[in-house]
Amino acid sequence: MSWADGAGLVELPGGARVRGRRLGAPASPADRAVVLGSGPLPPWPARRVRWPDFWIPLDHEDAMDALREVRRRALAGERVEVTCRGGVGRTGTALAALAVLDGLTAGDAVAWVRRAYHPRAVETPWQRWWLRRVR
Repeated sequence: MSWADGAGLVELPGGARVRGRRLGAPASPADRAVVLGSGPLPPWPARRVRWPDFWIPLDHEDAMDALREVRRRALAGERVEVTCRGGVGRTGTALAALAVLDGLTAGDAVAWVRRAYHPRAVETPWQRWWLRRVR
């Protein structure tokens, strides 16, 4: 499986490409990963964000720092990914947060990520609430 196969890749509104995926699913190497919650780290450089399943990050500033790093690296052309155990709720919320950082409103970012990545992305009302705090 190669990065070029496009599996899980989305193009953010600002033009950068980021991969979302389920943790543990077969994947080609990334230059950097952000793992949302518990689970094994991939064999490439990764950063963990404490983010319980179906919930929001336990540390808003840490999560935002990690997502800003993802965006910065993606804009520089690095292969970056966000991943969680299921690859839908937290990963979708993180991708939507990246879209907010690119200028979309929280509501538009939810619609965008459901179109571009997964129709059930951003699974809970708490995750939608959290997106309104993203700056």
